[in-house]
Amino acid sequence: MSEFLDILTHGRRFKAAVKELSLEELKDLAVKLEKIIEEKASQAEAENEAMAERNAKIEEIRQQMEAIGLSVDDIGGAGVKPAPKKRAPRPAKYQIEVNGDMVQWTGQGRMPTVFKNELEKGRTMDDFLI
Repeated sequence: MSEFLDILTHGRRFKAAVKELSLEELKDLAVKLEKIIEEKASQAEAENEAMAERNAKIEEIRQQMEAIGLSVDDIGGAGVKPAPKKRAPRPAKYQIEVNGDMVQWTGQGRMPTVFKNELEKGRTMDDFLI
């Protein structure tokens, strides 16, 4: 899709891409593009109107709060949620030595290849418990 957009937005590439189209086909293409442009403009206008209404309501509420002497702190941050706490990393449950390096695994997620290879050789996961 990005190649299409590159051709569409680059003057010379676009001209080369449409050079084989007839005048009628180019006019049809222009009509379709104009329709898309109008739809996009009306959509943007509707979004701007909605944003203006929202901002007007916010300003009205702010003025009401100011009139009765309230601030956002008095409300107690009603709409603010604390960030979720991150979970501590899980401790390793299994380990194996490979070429002098210790490879550890928690037992969750995708099994490392070194553990798979050892299991295929006949060992069990109990052999790797820490």
